[in-house]
Amino acid sequence: MHVGARWTAAMAFALSGCFFGGNSFEHDPGPGPSDAITTSVIPRGTLLAAMRVGPVPLMRGFGTAYVNIVRNIPLTVIILFTSLGLNQTLGISLGADDFETINFRLAVLGLVAYTSAFVCEALRSGINTVPVGQAEAARALGLSFNQVLGLVVLPQAFRSSVGPLANVLIALIKNTTVAAAIGVAEAALLMKEMIENEAQLLLISGIIAFGFVVLTLPTGLFLGWVGKKVAVKR
Repeated sequence: MHVGARWTAAMAFALSGCFFGGNSFEHDPGPGPSDAITTSVIPRGTLLAAMRVGPVPLMRGFGTAYVNIVRNIPLTVIILFTSLGLNQTLGISLGADDFETINFRLAVLGLVAYTSAFVCEALRSGINTVPVGQAEAARALGLSFNQVLGLVVLPQAFRSSVGPLANVLIALIKNTTVAAAIGVAEAALLMKEMIENEAQLLLISGIIAFGFVVLTLPTGLFLGWVGKKVAVKR
């Protein structure tokens, strides 16, 4: 690729938010899995949070064990396990045929499994802000645990945990760079290839870093503002 075209593509890549997706820098990166990851970790994290505060000891124990184990395993280890363990050892391909697509989907799976634990804890912190008396009053009215959780507790918990969930989202954006460990074409792999080809370490690193700032800084400011607007006044 021509040098000028490469720099133009790098700047466009940095500003577009496509930090995780596609098969190679030489091809159109295509849509990244940000939406897929976000829409996956929220329900999974909510389910784990419900299990952790639920009345069933087995489910509560499973949720606690999952969160404590996954949160304390480095993300790099989880991503490598999805490729080396699930695919190369167990033959799990998640419905893909080519090597790059398989690793892409496995990386998404690893990020979802890892981030769900942090979403769970962020939501659980919001659940802890809901007065116990409200849940007891709902149970006194004859509501089941699921109804109490869905109608009384979780709506307030989400409003109280916008800030922590925003931190999880920002961490998720930056954590996508770990996918380069299994050859997924994202920002870190792009930066490595460009440094090898162009030998402009500071400039290339600055472009990639600027792209992440463009993604994370407005996100943090906007969700911080949203958190203040929707916060439950006690």
